[in-house]
Amino acid sequence: MKGIFIRWLILTCAIIVASYLLDGIRVSGFFSAFFAAAMLGILNAFFRPIAIILTLPINILSLGLFTFVINALMLKMASGVIPGFDVYGFWSAIFGSLLISLVSWLLSSFINEQGRVTYIDLKHKGGDRWE
Repeated sequence: MKGIFIRWLILTCAIIVASYLLDGIRVSGFFSAFFAAAMLGILNAFFRPIAIILTLPINILSLGLFTFVINALMLKMASGVIPGFDVYGFWSAIFGSLLISLVSWLLSSFINEQGRVTYIDLKHKGGDRWE
């Protein structure tokens, strides 16, 4: 349970970072980003798998790049539901979904299932060997 809450906060931070870096995404406050992250989580859990299956042929033809369009649509849907979270334009949604995905992935890669920060400690054993 703690891991889910921490990932929710990470997604909230990713949305705030995207709003600072992109002109087309506006967040009025922390709680707007917090609820937008919750809505994105719900949309990604329920609607994204259906959208990916329905668009599988075009996704295969585009070598998976159509997934960015699906993520952008989920972001636009969340902005339509959450007051104080606005995404203006298709390209802002595309770049915002890419940026949110990257920041969220980067921060979540350090969190395990229990919500603890983890890392891999490698030691150089000589030559090309690391353990």
